[in-house]
Amino acid sequence: MIKKCLASAIGCLYFGSMAAAAQVGAASDFDAPPSAWRTVDAENLMLIDTDYGQIGVELYPEIAPKHVEQIKTLVRRGFYDGIVFHRVINGFMNQTGDPTGTGRGDSDLPDIPAEFTFRRDVNKIPVDIIQKRDVNPSLPELGLLGGGFYKALPVVTHPAAQAWVTKDGKVAASGVHCRGVTSMARSSNINSGNSQFFLMRTARGADAQSLNTQYSIWGRAVMGVEVIDSIKVGVNGENEGFVPDKMKRVRLAADLPDDEQPKIKILKTQGADFKRFIETQKKQDGTYKDICNIEIPTQIETP
Repeated sequence: MIKKCLASAIGCLYFGSMAAAAQVGAASDFDAPPSAWRTVDAENLMLIDTDYGQIGVELYPEIAPKHVEQIKTLVRRGFYDGIVFHRVINGFMNQTGDPTGTGRGDSDLPDIPAEFTFRRDVNKIPVDIIQKRDVNPSLPELGLLGGGFYKALPVVTHPAAQAWVTKDGKVAASGVHCRGVTSMARSSNINSGNSQFFLMRTARGADAQSLNTQYSIWGRAVMGVEVIDSIKVGVNGENEGFVPDKMKRVRLAADLPDDEQPKIKILKTQGADFKRFIETQKKQDGTYKDICNIEIPTQIETP
């Protein structure tokens, strides 16, 4: 039995292919003043080198601090260098992080407690709600929340006004498993995340919602999302003749010389310029596209 699959009440989840969604993290020509953009912090930018190009993942320690800490520790050890994508499902996700390449292995670090949701400090983690959205239709007790963005990450959250009546002055929130999102693999034990993780290949709408609040999201690709879709599909050890692709080298941008660091600027997801941008994302009926299908404008300078 594979230890670290995407566990559910019915076991590992497999999905078929689906049309590609928005090119999250692609370069944008959206016109906004310099003050409207933020630069991704090099300390929280993980760079994954592959045969198809480089993937840049923005990490969110304010959302999943224990997972980000462990990922950074492993990256700085060089743990992920040469590890294969041992399980890649077309239209779904790329799973990696197992040093044995079998789906059964982990690092020698302790497992991490689940960080499926987080308490949002509305001042430090601002989110402008643009639509109503189910966090996970299979868990109706969680209710209908608001969908929006924190930095480049699609999130669902209770509105800021509810912070006035909560004991800790915060509100419940969760990341959403849209295309490019990085999340921790685990077994049926919710606290079994360790070193294996997966990158979402496409935005799957309602299908991907079954993963929300069930897996710990800790980052999102803001560069090279098209590379994620290029990784070879198959399951190591199960598909005859399958030779998996690998992460050739994984580093934090902050640990590289300045001239080797990509500079990634992303439109701030609050303020007048974001409101002007989000108005361009309306459909004919006056509602907005689903947050999984909204591409936040991004400017990328590569070395």
